[in-house]
Amino acid sequence: MLVIRRRMGESLVIGGDIEVEVLEFNGSQVKLGIRAPKAIPVVRKEILVVGTQNQAAARFISRTSARELLEKLKTSSPTPISAL
Repeated sequence: MLVIRRRMGESLVIGGDIEVEVLEFNGSQVKLGIRAPKAIPVVRKEILVVGTQNQAAARFISRTSARELLEKLKTSSPTPISAL
């Protein structure tokens, strides 16, 4: 990891077409401005992680696996599934 110190108003350039500028800092927070071509997505890491987790959770489940899961829920649930 490259570590660079920048002051407010200073910037750095990545790959010739992405510019990151330090706009403001208060205590432990830093506000950055990012200029990048529209074709390059700029996303906060926590949003990317959650999106990846959601995609994994929404993956295809076979009918057999769904039936097995339903049976497990029926046997462990105090409320009958038909009542839901």
